[in-house]
Order: sequence, then C-alpha cells, then structure tokens
Amino acid sequence: MAVLELRLTAAAPAIASAVAPWAARLGYPRLRCLPKALHRPRRPRPSTSPCNGLRCSSTSSGNKSRHKCSPPFNTPSSSPSSGPSATSSDSGTGPFTPDWEDPVDFAIKSFEDLPHRLFGINQHMIINYELKEALRIMLRQFNAPIVYCFAYGSGVFPQDSGSRSITEADFRTVHPRPPEALVRSQRGSPKMIDFIFGVSHTQHWHSVNMKQHRAHYSAVASLGSGFVSRVQRWGAGVYFNPYVEMDGMLIKYGVTSIDNLVNDLSTWEDLYLAGRLHKPVKILRDHPRVRFANQYNLYAALRTALLLLPPRFSETDLYSTIAGLSYLGDPRMTLPTEDKSKISNIVSHNVVHFRRLYAPLVKVLDNVDYAHPVRLDDEDWILDPSTDSALTQDMDPRKRGNMVRRLPEHFRSRLYFRYRKKLAIPDDDFRRIMDEAGSEDGVRRRQAAPFERSIAADDAQQLKHIVRQVIKQTVSWPSTAQSAKGLLMGGWRRSMRYLGDKFAKWRKGRSRQAAVADGGGGGNKSD
Repeated sequence: MAVLELRLTAAAPAIASAVAPWAARLGYPRLRCLPKALHRPRRPRPSTSPCNGLRCSSTSSGNKSRHKCSPPFNTPSSSPSSGPSATSSDSGTGPFTPDWEDPVDFAIKSFEDLPHRLFGINQHMIINYELKEALRIMLRQFNAPIVYCFAYGSGVFPQDSGSRSITEADFRTVHPRPPEALVRSQRGSPKMIDFIFGVSHTQHWHSVNMKQHRAHYSAVASLGSGFVSRVQRWGAGVYFNPYVEMDGMLIKYGVTSIDNLVNDLSTWEDLYLAGRLHKPVKILRDHPRVRFANQYNLYAALRTALLLLPPRFSETDLYSTIAGLSYLGDPRMTLPTEDKSKISNIVSHNVVHFRRLYAPLVKVLDNVDYAHPVRLDDEDWILDPSTDSALTQDMDPRKRGNMVRRLPEHFRSRLYFRYRKKLAIPDDDFRRIMDEAGSEDGVRRRQAAPFERSIAADDAQQLKHIVRQVIKQTVSWPSTAQSAKGLLMGGWRRSMRYLGDKFAKWRKGRSRQAAVADGGGGGNKSD
C-alpha cells in the first residue's frame, strides 16, 4: 500500500487531516507523519551577508559603530611567497584550490554544489553600498524573473578622474532623478549604466517584459516575443535595450539566457559575454552555474594572458593584456566609435578591482608568482592603487603546455587548427590529437601532451601572434553581428544617439592624445 510521508512539525496531525482526502485521490490512502527530529538536516549555505562573504568586523566608538570588511584571502595561499619559484603546494586548500578543475563539471545545481563555501568570492567587487542597493532596488521594477545580473562599464567603475564639475541640471540631462549615491559615484561625468540580465527562458521573459515595459523596445517588439528572442540569438546571443529610464537612472540592459552565458564562459565560443566578465563587474544577483563557469573563465583569461606576456612583467601589463583580449577583433576598435585609450583607462582607474579579481588566481598557478613576497590579506597592498607589483612566469614548455591544455574548448580547438597548419601535421595524426583532446580522459588530465608542449615551445613572438589571431577570429563575427543588429534592437533614434555618444568619446580620446603628443600634459583619462 502506498504511503505518503509528511516530514512536518508538531502541527502535522492537523495538516494531515486536511491533506488526507487529496492524498487518497492521488493514490496514497495512508499518511505517515514523521517527527521533526527525523528530518534530513540541511547543509549550511554560503554567507549571504551584504559583504558577500568578506571577513567582517565591527568596532564601537562612543555611540557609533564602524563596519570593516577585509579581503577573504586568509587561506594558506595567503602566506608570503618564497619568490618566483614558489608553487601552489602551499595553497592546496581553501577557496582558491585548483583541484576543482579535475574534472570540470558545469552542470551544478546550487551554491551547495560549489567546491568551496567561498568559491568564486573574488568575483564580487566592493562598490559604494548605497549605490549597490539603489541598483538592486531598480531590478525589482522588472516583473520578468532575472536570475543573474551584473552591472559593468564606466557607469559603475569610473574610467576617468572625474575632476571636472558640472551643474546639477547637466547631470540630470543623463539621469533625470538620480540617487545621491550615483551622483557621488559618477561625480562630474554622468554615464549610462550597463547591465546584463541572465534569464532562464528568453521568449517568456521578453513576453512578460514587453507587457510591462513596451517602451523599452523598438518596433521589433510589434512582431512578438518569438521574433525578439530570435533576434537575440543572432551573434553573441544578447538582446540590448539602450537608453531606458528606470528609477530616475539612465540604463542599458542586455538579456541573455543562462545557458548561453555559461556556454560562452566555459568554451569561449564567442568571447563576448566572457570578455565582459574578464573585467571587474558588480554582481547584483548571483547564480551557481554562472559563478562556477566564470571562475573557469577567469583562469582561462589569466592563462591566455601569460601566453602573450614575457618572462617578467608588471601588474599593469597583466591586467591590460586581460582587459584587451575581448577587444581584439572588435570592429568598434577600428572605427571612430571607441576611445583608443579605453583599455588603459579601464585598468589605470580600477587596479584595486583587478587585483581582487586575479591576485588569488595568480597565487594558485604554479608557473607564475609575484617577484617579491606579497600577502593576499595585506590590505595595505590590496587596496593601494599606486602599487604596480612585478611578476615572473616560468617559460618551461611543459608548464606552458599545461596551460594550453586547460584553455576553453572552442578556443583551444581553433588554436590547434592554426598549429596544425604551421607544423604541417598529417590528417590522421591531427585527428588522433583532436580525439585525445576531446575525450573525457584527455580533458581531465593535467599534463600536456607532446602537441601542447610543441605549441608552448614555439618562438614567443610566433606564439603571441598566433594566439592573437585566434582571439581575433573568435571575437570578430559575434561582435560584428551584435553591432549590426543594434539598429533592430535600439531603433533608428536610439541607435543614432548611441553612435553619437561613441563618436564623441572617440573625439575626446583623440584630442587628449594629441595634447599629450604636443607636450600639453597628461590630461584626464576618460572613457
């Protein structure tokens, strides 16, 4: 006889009497109420404090209390490095252990499935608390469910000194009713705030959102949510609604599916969304699959940058190389629509954020380290934007071949095909190499095969050239397609406004560069 068990509290008998008729209809004529003590205990969940898992402490002074957050990097890897030869052997535990890559399983279901309670905590940037809350409150204005969201770009992470002052009226021409925190954050340079929304079902999401916010869409929406979702799938799989006013702020939001986001992060098929997450972003709603895949994406960005860098380099060199990956092959960088100093602007004004993002990963990899001992829990170093620490990497082909082995699937395949042509590998031999690389055992193995070691042993300049060509090949088409469909997504008026703003930034950047070339001083850097 089928038995329906109720794992309830002391109120179970009363609830059981109400449930019994319905249970009988479903084929459960008997009910069994289990005491609360027999419930399966829940596993502890990761910290959900407003500090995103950072080490927090409170101090009191008179009637005032002060809240202090410190980097959560007090793991074994935080111990002083022994120099360039230090390995990750002393960092084999904690939230930044590399063991989770063997094997890589992107099909996790919850935060409890992450390798560590603080896994991926380096992805959470610290910004002004009031601004963060204002952005989160804005998200609640959408009835359509947003399961993952991050804010990015110069609207959240300033890319200039903000030294010039403008009137309140001028600021309100961009943000009609801005929260005070946004005014303080953007200072004298108001900019549209960019978002990416990760959703479960894109057509359903657009259907719900179009009913609530029809004005956000261009005339394309008149063809229905099905057509909008098809337009979204073109290119990199993102649908943007620009120049939208929400809660008194001017925003642009892009919609993509969680599946598409995780796929790009884990394979670098397009390097469009993955490239945005190479740089500091403010995650407002987190998702376990995305956090896991993005940690893989960040390691991949670091490894790719190391293939492009010499044996000794600076933090600025590293962060500039990483930030520039997704701009290689981007058609906007060849047209008068982007400031050519954009990458240096991003890095120079966000060194602390880049350090929070990548320093823990540097301490894990066994072929790169800081030239002088550093501690990840040393706030004087972590929070000092003027420090430009030197790093060194081991150029041993075996270790660099291991990095090639760990590159994302699609990107690695393109690199293999380039070297097949360069090394004139016969078809049968190359097919065997690809079968091994695509097999489960081959991907799981840490040690590089002879083919990967051959790639890593290539002349440094040749390797750099080929890797850059592969990046351009990866980025070019999806970026071009996204730019081309911008007219459909934004409509004629918004698209012209967007191009006008981009052209103004380009002219501003050229003027600044000309002033520097003529000896007119450093000039303010701006995006």
